[in-house]
Amino acid sequence: MKLGVISDTHDNVASVERAVAVFEREGVDTLVHCGDVIAPPVLPFFEGFEVHGVLGNNDGELDGLEAGFRALGNGSELHGRLAELTFDGARVAVLHGESRERVEDLASSGAYDLVCYGHHHERDHREVDGCVVLNPGAQFPTVPAEHNTVAIYDTETGAVAFHDVAA
Repeated sequence: MKLGVISDTHDNVASVERAVAVFEREGVDTLVHCGDVIAPPVLPFFEGFEVHGVLGNNDGELDGLEAGFRALGNGSELHGRLAELTFDGARVAVLHGESRERVEDLASSGAYDLVCYGHHHERDHREVDGCVVLNPGAQFPTVPAEHNTVAIYDTETGAVAFHDVAA
């Protein structure tokens, strides 16, 4: 299974549209969003996907975000500050990741195959004690092009591919 990973969309509709095009082209049908969606109007662009999101430090309008995730259908859900999910046997933790120490603790816990986080607006891919740690990059308008990316994680192989979504 290919799992799409996106973060820090910050209401950037144009970047979200480019990200969705990548996910569709690559055959992704399930996404995790690592927080900072910001507001509900960007959520309909993810229609057709199963989307699991977490709250970031800039996410407001909680009722609207929860309703927006539910409206996507397909089992989509806003999970709060941490999501613990399983996709095709791969154990996944998703958080916004303000605390790098928290990200490292989850990765080294032995409980997950993949830990996804955002917040820092810089893509990251590394391994900690057999766990893949992944920040997909960000859609924030001032992010340098090399970090204006999304990622796809292959649940069977553990491979990660970054895709540029810069304008």
